[in-house]
Amino acid sequence: MQGDMRKLRTFLPVIASAFLTGCVSANNGLVLSAVGPIPSSMNNVHSTTGTLVVYSAYEVNADFNSRDPERPEYSDYRIYSNDGKLLQKVHNDSGTIFQDPRGVTLPVGNYRVLARANGLGYVTIPVSIGAQQMTTVRLSGNWSASYQFNETNAVRLPDGQIVGYRATHG
Repeated sequence: MQGDMRKLRTFLPVIASAFLTGCVSANNGLVLSAVGPIPSSMNNVHSTTGTLVVYSAYEVNADFNSRDPERPEYSDYRIYSNDGKLLQKVHNDSGTIFQDPRGVTLPVGNYRVLARANGLGYVTIPVSIGAQQMTTVRLSGNWSASYQFNETNAVRLPDGQIVGYRATHG
């Protein structure tokens, strides 16, 4: 009995430390500038919704139930209102053979996304959704060369990686 108590006293601080470290690393407090739709995309003033696509960091563990267990999957994320109310938990899989991130239809407005970024843990990204426009947030991978970013229109991570287009309003 005393041997068991001694083991418990020895391992309890180690277990508590590991748990608390995990809690600290889950949210590093990094908040980026607001990301909005591609500036040149058409805006239909009669529409009341737009689309959000988040390329979050890849999942750490393989999903053996997916179509291709060896292909990386984007991690899930959360969408909050500007006042911090949880609106939606997003399972970030389009369900297609390509295993793209899931597009989410949202009413026009401003939101906050909590998602994992490669090498940074969780980050908060304010996003602006425009009428019949797509707002893309890229926390993993790179943009293709066809997108024309510059120092004034790009939102970047601390390492310089481009996350998306700077929102022009909101």
